[in-house]
Amino acid sequence: MIRKGTFLAMVALCFCSQVGFGQKQTDSPKETHPLPETVAENAKLHEEYAAKAFFEGPVWDPVGKKLYITSFVEKDTKILRLEGQGKATIWLDDTKGINGTYLSTEGRMLGAQAYGQHVMSYAFGESGPTDTVIVAQNPQWNQPNDVCQTPNGNIYFTDPDFKNRKTSAVYVKTTDGAVKKIITSMPVPNGVIAANDGKTLYVGDSHEKLWRSFPIKADGTVGAGKIFFNPDTRRQDSPDGMTIDADGNLYLSGRGGVWVATPAGESLGLIPVPEFCSNVTFGGEDGKTLYFTCANKVYSLKMNVKGGQFR
Repeated sequence: MIRKGTFLAMVALCFCSQVGFGQKQTDSPKETHPLPETVAENAKLHEEYAAKAFFEGPVWDPVGKKLYITSFVEKDTKILRLEGQGKATIWLDDTKGINGTYLSTEGRMLGAQAYGQHVMSYAFGESGPTDTVIVAQNPQWNQPNDVCQTPNGNIYFTDPDFKNRKTSAVYVKTTDGAVKKIITSMPVPNGVIAANDGKTLYVGDSHEKLWRSFPIKADGTVGAGKIFFNPDTRRQDSPDGMTIDADGNLYLSGRGGVWVATPAGESLGLIPVPEFCSNVTFGGEDGKTLYFTCANKVYSLKMNVKGGQFR
């Protein structure tokens, strides 16, 4: 979900603070939630980058070994590449609202373009994309928000109607080139991710404040959905982006931090985050670093498990 702030085109300040947490966390005086066992022992939430912007869309390039994030300041939107502690360069300027991103099966960056009503695909290059492809487009869409891909190549993306909650939908572009509207029952679908085997689609809803799952059919459409995860917390900050680890556990931003849930929808605990967390992804050379994009901050956390893309 897009938030407002003030963008700094390039910031090279070194922020080295760390946020520690113990075995149990509370997000209110009456709530106690365990820290997921997928978090490495004694790991600390480490601040990688900070600027006056709302960060989203983290994606790790396994070839270039760099993290890319999207940056919003009203409608001034860019894709940044982190170059080291507290340092980032502009990789792509004026993205027309690239929000959620995903590493495609071809090793490219998929991006949901909110203001241009496109789903884009970019080839990683040192000074910017070396190739740009429009995956799907429709001027009637609201604002494509998040995107993912299944192993067979089908691309799924959300198109929420934040204002009126009347025309929200989830779409799939299948490998034969067809774009199909597959979910219309969710008021404000936001984050989206597929199971590692490509058989289940998970979608968070910013109005319902919970996550649903849908069985994926052979033709790429989905069957009837059900509530997948609705954590036992009074926190009501909106569900946003999500990722998945190699064991199929889901990492769900919103409702107080990042919740970790099993493929069966059972809670493994909460990773608390100081700011509103918009999205998460796995990265690092060993695939065992979890990155968090937030309001004005980007964090990392060492994990015991690899991300789903590192299987």
